[in-house]
Amino acid sequence: MAKAEVSAETVAATRIAGGKRNAEVRKGIDANKAYAIDEAVRLVKERAKAKFDETVEVAMNLGVDPKHADQMVRGVCNLPNGSGRTARVAVFARGPKADEAKAAGADVVGAEDLVEIVSKGTINFDRCIATPDMMGLVGRLGKVLGPRGLMPNPRVGTVTMDVTGAVKGAKGGSVEFRVEKAGIVHAGIGKASFTEDALVENIKAFVDAVAKAKPAGSKGTYIKKVSVSSTMGPGVRVDTGTVVSATPTA
Repeated sequence: MAKAEVSAETVAATRIAGGKRNAEVRKGIDANKAYAIDEAVRLVKERAKAKFDETVEVAMNLGVDPKHADQMVRGVCNLPNGSGRTARVAVFARGPKADEAKAAGADVVGAEDLVEIVSKGTINFDRCIATPDMMGLVGRLGKVLGPRGLMPNPRVGTVTMDVTGAVKGAKGGSVEFRVEKAGIVHAGIGKASFTEDALVENIKAFVDAVAKAKPAGSKGTYIKKVSVSSTMGPGVRVDTGTVVSATPTA
């Protein structure tokens, strides 16, 4: 069957329409200005016009090179107002700790049986926790869980004997963060339906958590840039002085 051709006029019209939409949502935002956090959040909320409840995201440019082990940034932040997202949590545990995980509200709980299921590529969860004694088995799933950012790690509290606390944290809105190749850390910290105050509190908590996770190998300016956006909206640059009390520099 012959492929339907798309006319140049149709392509041009689509591009023009997209350009108009982009221009419309960017109207009133100065790309060269760093806004106070309260104003930045207001601008983002005003432009979140999608038919679904858009996620509000924070992106941070850091003065690190994650190729070097002593410049890796990783951690977890407990958002004071939650993330607005219901996480499905899996726990690798045995015996009483497995029972504890179920009582705490974990969606998937298991040991060898769960390892076998996940090893075959079945992943029906988006947060993963393990007790320390399970890591010998869970470690075999590195190629499956690692690329998805799901590998339990003691540094972010997902390898722990405090199963109840970890499950409730994951369910309650804690977010993990990890610096990417370009020195960028980003995370969803709430929904456009949240109040401005709730979003501001969550953003400040996230930026503060990243600031406290500054690695020893980072030299010079650590937090270079902070911006906020909604799923379908433009990025708004934030004045770092309004989101963290003392931006680490050395």
